[in-house]
Amino acid sequence: MTHNKDLRIRSKVISEGVNRVPNRSMLRAIGFTDEDFQKPMIGIASTWSEVTPCNIHIDQLAEQAKSGAKDQGGAPMIFNTITVSDGISMGHEGMHYSLPSREIIADSIETVTNAERLDGVVAIGGCDKTTPGCMMAIARMNIPSVYVYGGTIKPGKLDGQDIDIVSSFEAVGQYHEGSIDDKQLHKVECHACPGAGACGGMYTANTMAAAVEALGMSIPGSSSTPAVENYKEEECRQAGETVLQLLEKGIYPRDILTKEAFENAVTVVMALGGSTNAFLHLTAIAHSAGVDFTVDDFEIVRKRVPHIADLKPSGKYVMEDLYEIGGVPAVMKLLLEHGLLHGDCITVTGKTIAENLAQCPSLQEGQQVIKTLEEPIKPTGPLVLLKGNLAPEGAVAKMSGQTITRFEGTAKVFNSEAEATEAIVRNDIQAGDVLVIRHVGPKGGPGMPEMLSITAMIVGKGLGGKVALITDGRFSGGSHGFVIGHVAPEAHVGGPIAFLATGDCVTIDSETQEINFDVSEEEYERRKKGWVKPSMKYSTGALAKYAKLVSSSARGAVTDWDME
Repeated sequence: MTHNKDLRIRSKVISEGVNRVPNRSMLRAIGFTDEDFQKPMIGIASTWSEVTPCNIHIDQLAEQAKSGAKDQGGAPMIFNTITVSDGISMGHEGMHYSLPSREIIADSIETVTNAERLDGVVAIGGCDKTTPGCMMAIARMNIPSVYVYGGTIKPGKLDGQDIDIVSSFEAVGQYHEGSIDDKQLHKVECHACPGAGACGGMYTANTMAAAVEALGMSIPGSSSTPAVENYKEEECRQAGETVLQLLEKGIYPRDILTKEAFENAVTVVMALGGSTNAFLHLTAIAHSAGVDFTVDDFEIVRKRVPHIADLKPSGKYVMEDLYEIGGVPAVMKLLLEHGLLHGDCITVTGKTIAENLAQCPSLQEGQQVIKTLEEPIKPTGPLVLLKGNLAPEGAVAKMSGQTITRFEGTAKVFNSEAEATEAIVRNDIQAGDVLVIRHVGPKGGPGMPEMLSITAMIVGKGLGGKVALITDGRFSGGSHGFVIGHVAPEAHVGGPIAFLATGDCVTIDSETQEINFDVSEEEYERRKKGWVKPSMKYSTGALAKYAKLVSSSARGAVTDWDME
């Protein structure tokens, strides 16, 4: 890991170093003047792309961040990294590239920033992997930095109802069930996504944006400002100004990214009913920051934090609704007032969480989006860590919207998402079944693909809550139902899920936090002895490298975990 706290102005190696003439000549070609060489060089890491509405507007936001940094006395320059649209890559081979893209984003920002010896960074993200990818790079490099979220999309409108991208996936299941026709399916398709911004519910993009604000790494309020609001550009200008102020004050990311800050992030995720992907991404960011924060720490926080947000996918409202009644700061203020946040954690403003929130309004009177802590949706957080003979390292269940806490059923085991999809379409999956999809973990997938298509089809067929789904892969933040992901160790490395067989009885209990299958020790050993490790699915390219390097999902599925 790179630790640069002692290098106040790193770019002076360019302006004053031995090779200053050719280096300065190249920078003059992009517009630098003599004055600029005396200023801190600030990188604006943009994830702009036309491949997804989540990021389609970020080029304009990057220009605003650049203006803010320039006005504050910096010498800013924009550079780009990639993004992958999870929604577009869902349900086919493209999804294998989604989680690996997080590492590519982090590596590319680290590479450009360190190669050019930039003094600070403003990173602007949108779609799911851009936020954690940007934050992993920021944590590794440890130079003054601010993260800005591009913002949520507005909800689509159809027949007087709010709809979103998850509505599209669920409409596919309804179509296969025969409850809607081609015409209605096409209407959903055309109205679900009305413009720029990331998926509107408390899905992964909004979850991670809120988490980063709770970490103290973004402008207060920026996680809930919609993409198309004019104030989003002002937030980016502020971020450009703020990174220069951080440099002047000597405040670095690892000063902010403490264990208490990560506890704050999990507190907000649990209160909002966020995505299970928070387990992967927050542990990965903590790893990059050198903070000892594991999946077990999620459970410690979960037990003391009520779930209070009535947000999609299991609730009624979307992120724009939360924005209109006070946004994430108002929720954090409520949590702080009840002693659930560490108010003394420092933030990118140079002030503490408590000082920032003192200037923020409380939740609007009479609003319905956020419940009271005295009458919450659930008394504890909805993201539950399970362990047992099926998942010794852990598995994650999202229990928001669930009225049952225990599920016992017969396993129907599939070795790919495609096989499971065919079984659902054939109506082979019935109420009471435990649908198992394995060999889709970080190594086995590779890339730990999300199962939104599967969960949406189950809901669309009227089996939500009547069928349990277990996988060593993961779920979109838009998934809901009785779903358990991140089973570790994964099947590809010989985790117990590899030895599960169709017909086995599986028990999932969120109250005892256990996930087990009923098999004798003798039978288990027989299956284990006869198991043959499958060959890698890719022998060259990005996925081959990823599969070789990636850690267990229980460790954040990072690729720089075992470098000795």
